[in-house]
Amino acid sequence: MTKKLAIIYHSQSGNTRQLAAAVATGANCEKGIEIRLLRAMEASSKDLLWADGVIFGSPENLGYLSGGLKDFFDRSFYPTQAHQLNIPYAFFISAGNDGSGAARQIQVIAKGYPLKLIAEPLIMQGEASVDMLSQCKELGQAMAAGLVLGIF
Repeated sequence: MTKKLAIIYHSQSGNTRQLAAAVATGANCEKGIEIRLLRAMEASSKDLLWADGVIFGSPENLGYLSGGLKDFFDRSFYPTQAHQLNIPYAFFISAGNDGSGAARQIQVIAKGYPLKLIAEPLIMQGEASVDMLSQCKELGQAMAAGLVLGIF
């Protein structure tokens, strides 16, 4: 049975987009996974309801979650409440500072859906590097493998 993974991100500079693409590349290494790589402004509650798991990506803006991803959460929260999603999630932050404010916001918001955090937040500072892209690829592959194997 094919498992479904949504990767929902916001990016203005392109840095977070590169990281999200690396997550998708990693997830594509697993057989039995269908992926939707979606910009937050184009994603909807239907994408969350479709998914067996989700990975969020956001830049840190002024020490907090990006407005684009926050907008996605605002638009999808109430339409998904009756479904009590309870699906696994992970996230990555492209940070200019320490990323802790954005990470806290995502975790607080995710509890309301509810979603289950399955990995430590991946917080990366600066421009996308080979190491950062590798970490994102590993995150995507780990989430996909966990979904396919029924671990999450």
